[in-house]
Amino acid sequence: MAEVRNPRGVSRQVLFVTLWLTLLVLAIKVWAGWATRSLSLLAEALHTVIDSFSTVLSLVAVAAPHRISGREVWGHGQLETTLALLLSAVLGFACFSLLGLSVQQLGATQALPALLPVKMSLPLIGLLTIVFLASLGLAYFQKRLAKTLESTALRVNANHVLQDAWLTLVVLIGLIGIWRGYRWLDPLMAITMVLTAVVSCWRVFNWQLPMMIRQTAIAPEAISQLVRQVQGVTTCYQIQSRGIVGRQVLIEMRLVLHPEFIGATQWIMEQIEATIREHYGPVHVLMKIDDDRDELHPSDHKLRSQNPSRELDWN
Repeated sequence: MAEVRNPRGVSRQVLFVTLWLTLLVLAIKVWAGWATRSLSLLAEALHTVIDSFSTVLSLVAVAAPHRISGREVWGHGQLETTLALLLSAVLGFACFSLLGLSVQQLGATQALPALLPVKMSLPLIGLLTIVFLASLGLAYFQKRLAKTLESTALRVNANHVLQDAWLTLVVLIGLIGIWRGYRWLDPLMAITMVLTAVVSCWRVFNWQLPMMIRQTAIAPEAISQLVRQVQGVTTCYQIQSRGIVGRQVLIEMRLVLHPEFIGATQWIMEQIEATIREHYGPVHVLMKIDDDRDELHPSDHKLRSQNPSRELDWN
């Protein structure tokens, strides 16, 4: 496949389209669940809500202006924090409500007339089948594109969409069983979907969201101590690091070199990166070399490793 000139732009466009398609799928599931009185379909829609949140996180990450081009080290601010809190509130209310209704319906199995009847029809099953196939196709398209663009944002989002597609298939099979008279399947599947939604939400908060938090991954003092051990380094300052230690960390710093070692700048840079990697695992280091006589001279130049093997991808 031909090389893409603007992978970030392509990723952003794909995620934007994915977001709108996910919201459309969510609207269809909520409408279908309300029209059929199916608790399991409404519970499965919670996964689509989580997918929408994940897509927004990926979209904000790809569009982040401070992100190094082609590297999946992100940051986020008040928008994502507010969305996370809003998602927690909505999911908490919806999960408790659906669990309560499902337990009540399961307790009423000895008196079937007390159950809220699920109104299934063949056209509705056909519509949900189309939704499943569309979600499955979108997920595999994103996976293929993520591999081509080397985009973790697309890969993470594709995994969420794929998981939601398979859960839609499970619910679809259960609804067919309900249509044939096994009405106890609806509350049972609803409880299962609620529990899996909680697990899925926890994974987003515990894995994807921390990947985007612009926080200090490694103490500046620890990095400074390692860097000053490299021969030729006079001092280092303005040290910033973010990411997850052991997975990938982006480190930025300013250096002042001894005048006698100015000609060995590239060698010093490689030694610094190797030393940090030895202690903290995969890292991507950006260094700005300052003149010893004027540390803030406008002619400062940025350097980074020219060895591709040292720059490990998130994939």
